[in-house]
Amino acid sequence: MEKELFEQLEDILELNPGTVLLADAFREYDNWDSMANLSVIAMLDDSFGVHIASQDFKNLITVGDMLNEIKKRIG
Repeated sequence: MEKELFEQLEDILELNPGTVLLADAFREYDNWDSMANLSVIAMLDDSFGVHIASQDFKNLITVGDMLNEIKKRIG
């Protein structure tokens, strides 16, 4: 699950493979913008079956937070 999340984020943000780390504050990536925000929310729904409302997504800071939220919602 972690590897798939990293790969999806790297694809959306056009980053080199291996760039994304759990401790990264994903909104600080150079390519992060409102379109990336929407794309990541849609990816979480499509790839992991996890719907995260925009309000809840705002509370996530790091890639690790995102991964933990996915795990929590999948059960």
